Amino acid sequence: MSTSLTGRYPVMPLRDIVIFPGMVAPLVVGRKNSIQALEHAMEERSLIFLITQKDAGVDEPREQHLYTHGTLASVMQLLRLPDGTLKALVEGKRRAKVASFMEDEAFFSAEIIETPDLEADGPELMAYSRELHKTFDQYSKSNKKIPAEVLKSVNTIENPSRLVDVICSHLFLKTEEKQELLQTLILPERIRRTLEILYREMELSELEKAIHAKVKKKMADTQRNYYLGEKIRVIQSEMGQGDGVDELVDLEQIIEKKKLPKRVLDKVRKELRKLKQAPPMSAETTVMRNYIDTIVSLPWKEMTRGSIDIDKAEVILDEDHYGLKKPKERILEYLAVQVQVKKIKGPVICLVGPPGVGKTSICKSIARAMNRKFARLSLGGVRDEAEIRGHRRTYIGAMPGKIIHAMQKAGVVNPVFCLDEVDKMSVDFRGDPSSALLEVLDPEQNDSFNDHYLDLDYDLSNVFFITTANNLDGIPLPLQDRMEIIRLSGYTEEDKLKIAERFLLPKQLKANGFHADDIHFSERAFLELIRRYTREAGVRNLERTLAAICRKIARERLKCNEPDRKYRLSLHSIGKYLGVPKHRYGLAEEQDGIGLATGLAWTQVGGELLQIETTLMPGSGKMIVTGKLGDVMQESAQAALSYVRSRAMRLGLEPEFYQTVDIHVHVPEGAIPKDGPSAGITIATSLVSALLKLPVDRQLAMTGEITLRGRVLPIGGLTEKLLAAKRGNITRILMPKQNERDLKEVPQKIRNSLDITLVDHVDEVLVRALIVQDGCELFKNVSMESIFKDVTLSAHNTPAH
Repeated sequence: MSTSLTGRYPVMPLRDIVIFPGMVAPLVVGRKNSIQALEHAMEERSLIFLITQKDAGVDEPREQHLYTHGTLASVMQLLRLPDGTLKALVEGKRRAKVASFMEDEAFFSAEIIETPDLEADGPELMAYSRELHKTFDQYSKSNKKIPAEVLKSVNTIENPSRLVDVICSHLFLKTEEKQELLQTLILPERIRRTLEILYREMELSELEKAIHAKVKKKMADTQRNYYLGEKIRVIQSEMGQGDGVDELVDLEQIIEKKKLPKRVLDKVRKELRKLKQAPPMSAETTVMRNYIDTIVSLPWKEMTRGSIDIDKAEVILDEDHYGLKKPKERILEYLAVQVQVKKIKGPVICLVGPPGVGKTSICKSIARAMNRKFARLSLGGVRDEAEIRGHRRTYIGAMPGKIIHAMQKAGVVNPVFCLDEVDKMSVDFRGDPSSALLEVLDPEQNDSFNDHYLDLDYDLSNVFFITTANNLDGIPLPLQDRMEIIRLSGYTEEDKLKIAERFLLPKQLKANGFHADDIHFSERAFLELIRRYTREAGVRNLERTLAAICRKIARERLKCNEPDRKYRLSLHSIGKYLGVPKHRYGLAEEQDGIGLATGLAWTQVGGELLQIETTLMPGSGKMIVTGKLGDVMQESAQAALSYVRSRAMRLGLEPEFYQTVDIHVHVPEGAIPKDGPSAGITIATSLVSALLKLPVDRQLAMTGEITLRGRVLPIGGLTEKLLAAKRGNITRILMPKQNERDLKEVPQKIRNSLDITLVDHVDEVLVRALIVQDGCELFKNVSMESIFKDVTLSAHNTPAH
């Protein structure tokens, strides 16, 4: 036997299949290394060495997991499938064995030695070939799995080596037996071994036929049972109970027609057999029927065949929503990634913003842009884990969870699924629904979501989940970790004007039976509605106000019997339909006040102006804080007072000033709960103003957390706070210097309309906020800046600004 080193070839391990020379076989390849080996062989027009694994369960085989003998093959065709796998058509060429393995970065390769047949010229080969032809012909007649074309092809082969390899490739043997035949290099011995296998298989076939005859004989009993069953059905029909039997027949046909996964089909067939045997009036019958109906009505493989067009998606988002530039960009970027990777698996989007800014409607627009069906589930008030996962069938009235129910209504396995108000869930003794959502929203787990009612794994990995929330505080951190947060800020006055003109008014005119030109609002009329009749971050109340005007005009039309009358509403005619304005536009104070400072607050409905009042009374040093303040805000007031006491000498106050006065800090409106640290510098300014009897600039608002050393720390909700300042007719803003990076997220129009000053110490705030009046003895010969010039900003003696 002469062997020589043939060369180095890429290696592809095979599972449960042995490729023989001359054999053409399709292979579905999913492993990354194998895909790269195939692509390399295709690109280089090289052969590939196909070698079988000893254990098919090993996902990443090494040298010790592989046989040493295999087949050099050519790659005839490659086809990439939608799920990322490759379908390859290969043809075995020659036997070979491994001389040495080499593990490249991308795939296995090996030095290969070809192993030709031994004793391939003996005189007995002709006799062996004839016996092999005859035996395989007998075997194919007893085994119906061998196609007639294969038999014809085998009969035309004269070469003994090629003949035995083709026959071996069509035998239904274990992998170990096929590998043994592949490794047998002595040709006569390989033919003898193949003949032994054929004789054995024919004997087994004869034995199976004998067993089949016995089973067929017993089938007579089954036929008898069927006959009796038919008689029972006729009797039930005569008694008026036949409809149920017909329904079961129809249900069985529906089950067989519906494309169900094998595990699901086995389960539903088992339940159907139980249902057929159960008494019609039994309570268990209803439970089993409802269960089967639920499984049949669920989508298991039905999908919306749609593609994502980024340009079309952008047009749709702009058509449906005005503004929201940043969220739209993030959504389009997200969709662009989905186009590239050809799958939806990835982080879940969470839209966070105040009410009325279009979170739910933008979800519908995303579904329209992706050409998918839309499903929505409101989680507000959900407090039972069973509402997500369903109830077990042992309970009376058990039902699947809301997730499965929504998938039933959607009818496809890949809808855009909106989980609305995800921050409004609560917890009680029945479980934590947010914990149940962890599996639903985790891309690594939701391909096998297990609903308690179904007791089957359901694949949610194709669903595009989008959640909405007003506030991240209500969402547990593990759930936040599974979502990509996109913030939607409140609308500016200009945005609301455009939205009212383009979207809200046409919608309300149509809803109330008007033509497009029946009612016209001037720009000043719209601004009057926005400024004096609504105060919100979104546009929900603005839409209600427009609807109220349309209803009043509709009534007026009918009352005056003027159905064709056109209405032109101006600034002065708004009050006729809506009455006295509900809000005063421009919340800035009419005059500068002592002890009165304006802060900026963030709430769930957007930004708000916060008036903080301080008054002094003779007393014993008590500090009273009112206005329904939370613990954090009360602590901010204490920190502000401690800072003022530490600066008493600099401010020209007696060191023991606090012992002779009571200080009362109040934050209107008293019935509304307030909390958070961002009012710290506002409280400090109000305190200093009251103690020094210096007024605070009414056109200035501020926000920032205070420390005992007077440092101003960063805050959140900056965009909403600045929008509130703009709505309140404030012109100057003091904000933490560390929030400078957040200014980029604020709309350019808002930034340009406000005089924004960045500060990092309370002394800077006081210099800019307090108004030194003429004749003030305290500051008669000294400027405000000089009072605070030696301030130490930190423990590192950073000089003050």
